[in-house]
Amino acid sequence: MTLKIHPINYGNTTMDSSGLVLFRNPGVLTTVPTLGFLITGGEEPLLIDTGARNAEQFAAFGMVHEKTKEMSIEHHLAQHGLKMKDIRHVIHTHVHIDHSGQDYLFPMSTTVMMSRRELEFAASGLMGPGMYTATETKHLIDRLHTRGALRLFDVDGTFEEEIIPGVAVRLSGGHTPGSISILVETDEGLANIAGDIAYHLGDQLINPILDQAAHEPTITGNHAMSTLQEKKAIKRALSGTRFLLISHDSPALISGGKVVGRFDGAIDNPKADVTTAASYDLLARPQLAEEIEAA
Repeated sequence: MTLKIHPINYGNTTMDSSGLVLFRNPGVLTTVPTLGFLITGGEEPLLIDTGARNAEQFAAFGMVHEKTKEMSIEHHLAQHGLKMKDIRHVIHTHVHIDHSGQDYLFPMSTTVMMSRRELEFAASGLMGPGMYTATETKHLIDRLHTRGALRLFDVDGTFEEEIIPGVAVRLSGGHTPGSISILVETDEGLANIAGDIAYHLGDQLINPILDQAAHEPTITGNHAMSTLQEKKAIKRALSGTRFLLISHDSPALISGGKVVGRFDGAIDNPKADVTTAASYDLLARPQLAEEIEAA
């Protein structure tokens, strides 16, 4: 069994830069993708997150969301010879509108999976109606009351729940109380699909713009947790990880808890395999080749 992971660009969103990284260039617009991922090579294909429902949900907050035909779930699945009916399980890193907005495209016979804490938080209203809309939250509640349509993980940081052999989930927190990481055992090491644990690897992890301490990440501009909780979640996501896959930036190659390579070409290439280290462009740093070989 060789598990592979492929990126899915569900759409590009233009927003204020400071919404991604705290205090970064307020008033300056930047465009970022929203990535989901397809896991193949196991007992069944698994889809991670489903993207946004429509552009109108973003317009209410002054954001512009672009989605082309090539960004549809159907198009991405077709690149791997799959159809919507082949997806029996959808796993959510969390259920903000840009991650769960197309759940409705899947029948109730498809099981949507998320942490119980995330559903509780979505229904709490703490982040207002923007990140968890009434439409998406009500859809999840309908699934909750339909036999087999929703699976709730009770991970609390002390254990992981297995999906299929080689794929498990653990509580990551950081972004929202119920955010989870999907951990995939690949031939070249552990891949961590970490959702919005970070938004911009360059300004948060590679060259943190606000922090001076070594290995100290800069936090995002959009989170429901404390500063310390977010920093700890980022550090844990890097620990023991070979490939870090977040939702709004290109995949990262990790060695010794640091980002040592990027795969920018994966964002708009649904056939890309992000679990092959040779596909990554290495960052220009002294002794980097030795670090890669040692890992």
